[in-house]
Amino acid sequence: MSPVVLESVLRCQSCGHARQEIMPANACLFFYECEHCKTLLCPLPGDCCVYCSFGSVKCPPVQAQQACCGQASYRFESGFKKTDSAF
Repeated sequence: MSPVVLESVLRCQSCGHARQEIMPANACLFFYECEHCKTLLCPLPGDCCVYCSFGSVKCPPVQAQQACCGQASYRFESGFKKTDSAF
């Protein structure tokens, strides 16, 4: 198996802004605010985190073929929309 990559470029679906980020090695990131347009990104249905949905590289647990953060995608498939505010 190839080594786990910890760097990924997240691209905002709203404005196209891209930024390289370092992913946590053992956790998923459910929300990410675009530094350019302030859109709050959250995982697409079927994905566990924003890196799997909008990153150039999937999150480390998925790369390592391990169970991933409780598979949070069910929250988003059951009515939560990307444009809803978490606050």
